[in-house]
Amino acid sequence: MLLVTDPEPDQGISTLTVGQDAAGHWLVQESGGRLEGRFVSFPAAMAFARAERHGFPGARVVVVTTPLVPQVSFEPVAPWETALPRAA
Repeated sequence: MLLVTDPEPDQGISTLTVGQDAAGHWLVQESGGRLEGRFVSFPAAMAFARAERHGFPGARVVVVTTPLVPQVSFEPVAPWETALPRAA
């Protein structure tokens, strides 16, 4: 018989990083890559980070001064990129 005392692998504690990208946009990024938000102001980014902590128990919010690299491209959609007519 196999006894599993911890069915979930230790995910560690998430960090929600608040900072600007090279273009000056305010970003909030979760350390595991599961969340990213883009904002026009520091207060808006901080409010989002604080509100999203509920989804990441024990998460901490860290403000950085080094530029962040967006995980999601903010470039315009290319002409060949289209949405599916319905969910797959």
